[in-house]
Parts: sequence; structure tokens; C-alpha cells
Amino acid sequence: MAKSSITPIKQRAKRLPKPPWLRVKAPNSEAYHATRKLMRAHKLNTVCEEAACPNIGTCWAQGHATVMILGSVCTRACAFCNVATGRPDQLDPHEPKELARAAQSLGLSHMVITSVDRDDLADGGAHQFVRSIECMRETSPETTIEVLTPDFRNKDGALEQVIAAKPDVFNHNLETVPRLYTEVRPGARYYHSLRLLDHAKQLDPSLFTKSGIMVGLGEERREVLQVMDDLRSANVDFITIGQYLQPTQRHHEVMRFVTPDEFKEYERFAYAKGFLMVSATPLTRSSYLAGDDFAKLRANRQAKLAAKVGQEA
Repeated sequence: MAKSSITPIKQRAKRLPKPPWLRVKAPNSEAYHATRKLMRAHKLNTVCEEAACPNIGTCWAQGHATVMILGSVCTRACAFCNVATGRPDQLDPHEPKELARAAQSLGLSHMVITSVDRDDLADGGAHQFVRSIECMRETSPETTIEVLTPDFRNKDGALEQVIAAKPDVFNHNLETVPRLYTEVRPGARYYHSLRLLDHAKQLDPSLFTKSGIMVGLGEERREVLQVMDDLRSANVDFITIGQYLQPTQRHHEVMRFVTPDEFKEYERFAYAKGFLMVSATPLTRSSYLAGDDFAKLRANRQAKLAAKVGQEA
């Protein structure tokens, strides 16, 4: 039976009160309930629900959802994540087709596909990503596809399979700064994740690459700026920065709430460092408004290419 295996950590006597800029309304729109019903009908998991995303009401009201493939149980136990940990689900061979049908029903222009970590599988679940992309291309050829993958650690050839399937965006989140990996993301390695992003771009230079981090976990400003530099050294195009919110008392505590002005400052720094697209707000999540951001990302690249051609003429 799946359960959280997060080791209880030392907590403050009293949790920090949530500031007003992080308060959102409970989801209750007709469109929200319609999206939820559709996901249940196709027996799909969503990271929106499993990770207790604060933007679920906004996204689902617009018919946007991030589908989580490979089951609902993760083989790792990151200290920030609310997804269940334990014995993984059996792979559902029908999942890719059901995902494609759901996307078609919603009429999505941009689809985000993510997953739990599946260290138990020889390919880390890469083939299920490939099949999902293929099914999407068959049913909704105009829909752009973004994959948010695990790190495929010790899974030779897994990344190559996914990139060969030609997603429009390859996303893999660093999540936090290197110093905090042992307590926040103990099953992963910062520089492995960084190399994964770099290798994805090398495999297909035309591919948009994307990564994100959370703030409020105890990182320092200079460390966030260093992560930006590391991502740019890997030619990552798009960075997301959002406020970490503690799912339960058993998870890593919120060390501080970063102010909206600080997020704006991070945004300015990121653009100055050369990112084509930046989303840095308290409520930013990796897949939040991903379709809108992808359109801007593509437009920014086209503008830069046009400017380069103009300079060379």
C-alpha cells in the first residue's frame, strides 16, 4: 500500500502564517468539476491533485491539466513532495491512449506530461513517455507537447528515447540549490540533473529546454543566482521560480516566504543572464500557464533569431 515515507523533520514550534499574496480561493467552478470528471473517466492521475498545487482551481477552470503518467506512486521520497511513496503501480498499457483522448476532449493547444520517479523500471519509464507523445501526435497533431521528466538516473539511453520522440519542450526541474539536495532531494544529484538538461539540448539543439526551482527552503540569494548561471551554461531556455509551500507537517518546513518584489528581482536577473522566458512569482509552478509561456518562449526565440540575421546582413 502506498504511503509517504518522508522522515519527520524538526519543525518550528509554530508554522509561519501564509502571507496574503499566497491565499487562493478553493476550486468550485463548473469547468473545474468538468475537468476533474474527465480525468476520472479516463483513469488519469494529475500532478495538480497529487502535489496539491495551489493553482488547480485556475488551471482546471480553463481546461488545463498536467497529466502524471507511470502511476501515482513514486519510488523516491523527496522532502518537499506530496506524491505518495511506496510500491509502484503496475504500468497501464492503455494510459498513453487515454491521455491523448483526454487532451483531445479538452481541446488543448499545449499538453504537459509528467510522471513519478520509477527507479524500479529498466528505462525509468522513458518508453511510456514516448508512447504518450506518439499517441498525442496521432490524435492532436496541432497540440504542442511539453514533457517534465524524472532524472533517469542510472537509466542508460532513457533520455535519448524521449528526445527522439520530438517533444516541443523538455523540462526537468532542479528543484533547489546544490547545498540543500541532501535534505530536500536526497535521491537525486544536482549535477546529474544539470547534465541531463545539457545533454537534452546537445541531442536536439532546436528543442526548448526548461527547468525550475522552489524558494523558501533555506537557500540564499547568491545560490539562486548561481543556479541561474548553471542553467545558462547548459543552454536552458526557460526558468521557473516559485514559492515552496509545505504540504504536511512531515515535509520540509517553509523557512521564509519570499516577497513579490524579490521574485521580480529574480525575474530581472534571469532575463539579464539570457533566459528566453522567465516565470518568477510566488504562485509559479513548473506547469502553471505552460501553454501561454510556450507561445511567448517561441516568439522570443524568433525575435532573437530575426535580430541576429539583421545584424549579420
